[in-house]
Amino acid sequence: MTELKMPIIGYMKSPYREKFGIPRQPNLVQVESYIEMIAPYNDLLAFEGIDDFSHLWLIWQFHDNKNVESNKFRPQVRPPRLGGNKKIGVFATRSMYRPSPMGLSVVQFKEVKKVGKAVHLYVTGSDLLDGTPILDIKPYIQYSDAIVGANSSYAQQEPVRKTVIWSEQAEQQKQQLIKLGSFTPKLVGELEQVLALDPRPAYQHDDERIYGMLFGGCNVRFCVETNKIVVHEILNS
Repeated sequence: MTELKMPIIGYMKSPYREKFGIPRQPNLVQVESYIEMIAPYNDLLAFEGIDDFSHLWLIWQFHDNKNVESNKFRPQVRPPRLGGNKKIGVFATRSMYRPSPMGLSVVQFKEVKKVGKAVHLYVTGSDLLDGTPILDIKPYIQYSDAIVGANSSYAQQEPVRKTVIWSEQAEQQKQQLIKLGSFTPKLVGELEQVLALDPRPAYQHDDERIYGMLFGGCNVRFCVETNKIVVHEILNS
């Protein structure tokens, strides 16, 4: 059987610079990002009529799986939502370790516009790593895509959010970065949304450990204290 080769139509540009910290599902955090379309798909005519839709489906490629053996099928995986301890069938998960490394995310459409010679499609709610290849864009159809009463097994409810607190040092660093233009109040709000979801792997519960993550060009260090996320440091990466 002939394998289907899917073209890349663009690349995601987002503040998520590493996998650690990315929300495990789309629309949990209203982070703004955009897709930079590549030729020949950087044609505004291809987006005519898209303004009439509030949300879009993005079909994309898992491109940063460094520890995957080529062509080796893994029938079972350990979903983070189950604590990383229980194995279930790969087709009952959204794991990145699957036969076809493709992802599917619904996002909110903001606008599409020409930026110099480039075409940018702006969205919010994406859960995509910066640089993710985009394979296709489709409109979200409310009456058929939203299934009332659907059951989602172990992911029926969204995760509980924690309170985010900035240490005195981190608050001073944050204000300095904003003053220098390296960070923005908008990015601060988006970062707090990401941290509130507790980016740690579900199997890690070390309250004394300091974690680090890259977000929007900055290195953020934080710890978790019961129901609080305490930011200790934020510096340019």
